[in-house]
Amino acid sequence: MKKNLIFTFAMAVALMATSCNQENTTDTATTGTEATAATPTADATVANPNIATTEQTAATPANPNAPAMSFKETVYDFGTVKQGEVINHTFTFTNTGKEPLIIENASASCGCTVPEWTKEPVAPGQTGEIKVQFNSTGKAGQQAPMVTIRANTEPNITQVSLKGTVEASSIPTAGAEGPVKRN
Repeated sequence: MKKNLIFTFAMAVALMATSCNQENTTDTATTGTEATAATPTADATVANPNIATTEQTAATPANPNAPAMSFKETVYDFGTVKQGEVINHTFTFTNTGKEPLIIENASASCGCTVPEWTKEPVAPGQTGEIKVQFNSTGKAGQQAPMVTIRANTEPNITQVSLKGTVEASSIPTAGAEGPVKRN
């Protein structure tokens, strides 16, 4: 029984060691020129219009008439607040492009933050708003909720955020010595 177990284990190791080496495998049906065309090179990249590459940011955008969002501020520091307070802030932007700007969606990084945005198209030179509400209930310490905006701009994703510190409530919680008894 012990010999069979050792033999089975040795066969499994040998099988795994030989099956993982795929460097020497070739397909006899393909010739050298066909094999080169079938295998992608390391330099091949997939064009993703949602992500701005270094070349795109340095050069002019693919569509020079595309709408563009220019914010007065992209980060709002709300300072220090007590736990349970609700912070409201409005991010104002201007369409600096040559076509109407349409916001498809705005989503927050957590459920404590709710964005509302301009639903109608923003004409070139006009302004729009993203209203953000942050509820600090259940939060403590440094907070940085982020809002991701998807629009018909290039690149089509823009982010704005809030930052600040939430002070813990004055209700005592469990410490190193255990739960706190309230009278």
